[in-house]
Amino acid sequence: MNLSNMPVGVQARVKAVRGEGFITRRLMEMGVIPGVSLRLVKSAPFGDPIEVRLLGYSLAIRKKEAEAIEVEL
Repeated sequence: MNLSNMPVGVQARVKAVRGEGFITRRLMEMGVIPGVSLRLVKSAPFGDPIEVRLLGYSLAIRKKEAEAIEVEL
């Protein structure tokens, strides 16, 4: 399952971050790495962006970037 398909309020653990390039590298620099626990807080009215809570802070990311983050519930 990827982060973009996860229901709001559910806690999960990052399994992998797929892709290459600046955005993927930046996500990993911000702490989105395998093994980190996160929770999907809310989604904007049309589903983009989404707010994720991890490592004591909130992160807003686009659905397209969230598709690259594989999680396990």
